Amino acid sequence: MPDAGAAAGASNTPLSISVPHGSVQLPAFLPDATRGVVRALDAGDVANCGVQALQMNVFHLMQRPGSSVVKACGGLHRLFGWDGPIVTDSGGFQVYSLIRQNPDYGQLTERGMVFRPDGRRRIKLTPEKSIQLQLAYGSDVVVCLDDCTSVDEPLSAQREAVLRTIKWAARCKREFEHQVEQRQLAPPSRPLLLAVIQGGGERQLRKQCAEALLELDFDAYGLGGWPLDSEGNLLLDVIAYIRELVPMRWPMHALGIGQPASVVACARLGYGLFDSTMPTRDARHGRLYTFDEHPHSSELRTGWYSYVYIQDAEHIRSAEPLSQHCDCLCCSRYSRAYLHHLFRTADPLWHRLATVHNLRFMTQLMARLRSIGRPV
Repeated sequence: MPDAGAAAGASNTPLSISVPHGSVQLPAFLPDATRGVVRALDAGDVANCGVQALQMNVFHLMQRPGSSVVKACGGLHRLFGWDGPIVTDSGGFQVYSLIRQNPDYGQLTERGMVFRPDGRRRIKLTPEKSIQLQLAYGSDVVVCLDDCTSVDEPLSAQREAVLRTIKWAARCKREFEHQVEQRQLAPPSRPLLLAVIQGGGERQLRKQCAEALLELDFDAYGLGGWPLDSEGNLLLDVIAYIRELVPMRWPMHALGIGQPASVVACARLGYGLFDSTMPTRDARHGRLYTFDEHPHSSELRTGWYSYVYIQDAEHIRSAEPLSQHCDCLCCSRYSRAYLHHLFRTADPLWHRLATVHNLRFMTQLMARLRSIGRPV
């Protein structure tokens, strides 16, 4: 459950959340281990980066390795060797990324979703099934199935998605309560249930969705929908408005936000959880994050971080570490010249070292935000 300590002050913003596999200090960045793995890293690497929790995806896990495998191996934590908290996304984003983009991939109905990922198989996912799977997997934070949209979709589609999201959330909560009672999950062994607020860029729809979900009373809430406009700009006014709709005593998850400057902007608005594939994907493609000032300084000034593109020729003979402000394996043992060499030769070690570094950057950033506070 959310824990609001004295330091939260008048805002009553939770400083942490307590879940079956531990406590998560807020704000926190959750690497996307979508299919049960942070690419190129094992659980020890991830823990050594200071990562508190992981985000996985029930839609992908139910396909590979498959629900029977996850259950036979004792759940996600035992199968993947991760002892900390796990948030499982419901599969709602796949509606947006697959079905809404290409109807050939499946069908969306009031009952739920039917996916045809390869044109042959039919994968059914309903609100009830999503909850059942997440609990069977041993999730610490269960996310309600929602109908995700982009800000550019027409008003009629936004209205339809909001109504469907509210109905599905009510069904998810009923099934969650049924499963909790059936499994006899009393605190602290009961996971949290998070509902996602949809509505695109329409403030009235966001308000309608938030008020209906607050009435249903969930443990936490999430920012739903693609968070960028068509030009790739963060929809900060919409994101700020959604946070205003939800009282600060409830933690909010900024789903899909992981660009460092965007994380800082949203944390300052009162969002506590973040997840994205961006930091790890950037790492594999040679874009590394570095602080331009000591990561423990008292504030985040303009130009507080930079990108290093390790493939650039300037690094060929550089004996300098990637960052003098980082204590990760990559920076404490290897030079930029060696990293450039690994990248150019496409050695798998590059993926590991670069991913370790970007994740350590993100955890240092989160610690910094926790230490300097989040103005609201």
